[in-house]
Amino acid sequence: MLTVFGDVRSGNCLKVKWLLDRLGHDYRWVETDVMSGGTRSTDFLAVNPAGQVPAVVLEDGRALAQSNAILGYFGEGSAFVPVDRWDRAKMYEWLFWEQYSHEPYVAVARFQRLYAGKTAAEIEPRLMERGRAALERMEAALADRDWLVGSGPTLADLALVAYTRVAHEGGFDLAPHPAIRAWIGRVEAAFGIG
Repeated sequence: MLTVFGDVRSGNCLKVKWLLDRLGHDYRWVETDVMSGGTRSTDFLAVNPAGQVPAVVLEDGRALAQSNAILGYFGEGSAFVPVDRWDRAKMYEWLFWEQYSHEPYVAVARFQRLYAGKTAAEIEPRLMERGRAALERMEAALADRDWLVGSGPTLADLALVAYTRVAHEGGFDLAPHPAIRAWIGRVEAAFGIG
């Protein structure tokens, strides 16, 4: 059976779970607590030597890590990966941008506030500045469209909603971003996210 190693506090892990659930895959979830060293155990490092969740072990024993690579693997051939070559490339553009220009700021600020117990004053100002810039880019992109790419939800929407929907937990105010707020509702409905 497909096995998924993940921490339910992590948006990177949840987006994999949400896709598998939406596509109807059977899998075994192995809760792997990143805060208590679960990703540093010998057993886990045998699955993913990088020591990060999510990681999956396929039915044939092969392991795959990195949330967006996992999304691509399971999303291939689904309605969430555009058939059009340009739209598919744009989807991947957003997926790469999410891990480079969104998650390192929005998710990290959330972790520091929610789990590391830092106050707003203790968060590095540049972290907040870049997180706000990421949200502004998304707001501009969604100002005249329902989805990030094409005419329906893609893996890009799923990847970016994971931390955007909880950005407030990191101190980011979504009130000035009506397009993002409406988009979050659409993505949650499309992927059955509660």
